[in-house]
Amino acid sequence: MTRTAADRLWQVIEPYVAAEGIELDDLEVLGAGPGTILRVTIDSDDPIDVDSIARLSRGLSRLLDESDPITGSYTLEVGSPGLERNLRRPRHYEKSLGRELRVKTRVDVDGARNHRGVLRSTDESGFVLEVDGLDRTLGFDQVASARTVFVWEKTAKPGKRR
Repeated sequence: MTRTAADRLWQVIEPYVAAEGIELDDLEVLGAGPGTILRVTIDSDDPIDVDSIARLSRGLSRLLDESDPITGSYTLEVGSPGLERNLRRPRHYEKSLGRELRVKTRVDVDGARNHRGVLRSTDESGFVLEVDGLDRTLGFDQVASARTVFVWEKTAKPGKRR
């Protein structure tokens, strides 16, 4: 599917999702033909429960059936970003400030292609990742993939003293 088709889908879906008080976080079209998957990721400041996702999914399905922006059959998937999320848009980085990231770059940056650290800042061209106590500046155009890392915090077992 071409970029313009994805843009058209965004323009159809985003106003509906916004009217529900939810943010359209991401939209992906995977595959082609009858195996096409339209993956819609939504986000909100308030927790999104399964009932909200199901209601929104039904509404989007009706909307897409009426506007028919995708030719042929497809599967609609609606979900939230989850604990570990892929970062594909500058807005995703903004929402992840202070979190730990795992980033793979297309080229070596400071002698490495795999980077893991805390996201310190971001702007329109890239971001700063603190890796082993040092700041590493990465451009969005250098990134092959990036995702947040969920860090399990160890807590004391009940009844145990530290």
